Amino acid sequence: MSLGNYILGSSVRALLTDLGASLPAVLQRARLPQGLFAGGTVELTPTEYYALWQALAEDVADELLPITIARTISAEVFDPPLFAAFCSPSLAVAVSRIAHYKRLIGPLRLTVRASGGSMTIELVWPDEPPEVYALTELLFWVALARIGTRAEVRPLRLTAPVALPPDVRDQYAQYAGVPITHGPHWSITFDDRDADRPFLTANERMWEYFEPDLRRRLADLDQGTSTAELVHAALLKLLPAGAATTVSVARELAVSTRTLQRRLQLESTAFQSILRATRESLARHYLTTSTMTTPEIAYLLGYDDTTSFYRAFNGWTGQTPETVRSGANT
Repeated sequence: MSLGNYILGSSVRALLTDLGASLPAVLQRARLPQGLFAGGTVELTPTEYYALWQALAEDVADELLPITIARTISAEVFDPPLFAAFCSPSLAVAVSRIAHYKRLIGPLRLTVRASGGSMTIELVWPDEPPEVYALTELLFWVALARIGTRAEVRPLRLTAPVALPPDVRDQYAQYAGVPITHGPHWSITFDDRDADRPFLTANERMWEYFEPDLRRRLADLDQGTSTAELVHAALLKLLPAGAATTVSVARELAVSTRTLQRRLQLESTAFQSILRATRESLARHYLTTSTMTTPEIAYLLGYDDTTSFYRAFNGWTGQTPETVRSGANT
């Protein structure tokens, strides 16, 4: 499987049926082959993936489609990554598992951070996604928490970089229990007590059964990807946890530290170079697109204190974080 392609499971056909959508019409709108699902699972590029979602929205013509989909989701849907989430002992563990295997499902990366008794999941796409797709991904976490715990879990916050009509916004607030506030990122925040609430659907034996296949599929997805790209992707996940070491990245990639270093050497690069570049790009992103404080950014980049981050940032750019932020706002 080539990098940049994403798996669409056969459960999509069942979803389209549940929504009353016409599969031929959706595929025609998306300019995809009519026999796309003839072989079961299919691979789509991000552009094709987005086109399919946009076509679905146009075919169903329901401005509350993400809510309808969230109510359709069930633990019985057999899609290995999704099933693995329901098998998890809690929402926090499910988030961690899906964050690791999300690339098997679609063009989306999850950034998870804990702060002040809460867990925030930020959704990041390579390009601007269709609104219906992004809202569906956001509400998925509400549905997952409620199905897993059989409790009316309400997130603390929902943010989205879109302006919804008042009547539609009210419907989303009624479903989620909190309004969707305008912000620079797609994100959802849960109280730690809800994140750690036991899932009644937990099944560790089923997780142990599915995980090897998920690892194999992820390895297949990574074929043709450089080791440097894999290290960069692993760091995006591990940095907020303060695990920016060769040991933690090697463990994430299921290789030995020596093998990781040897592969990077063959690509004429080094772990520290990738770490520095990843931290710098993330720092610039956070400073220019978010309202996070400098200490919060330092924490997300895996620094023990703000002073270390200041020193490193000045070494990368010759500037202070405040200078870069003020320049982005002028």
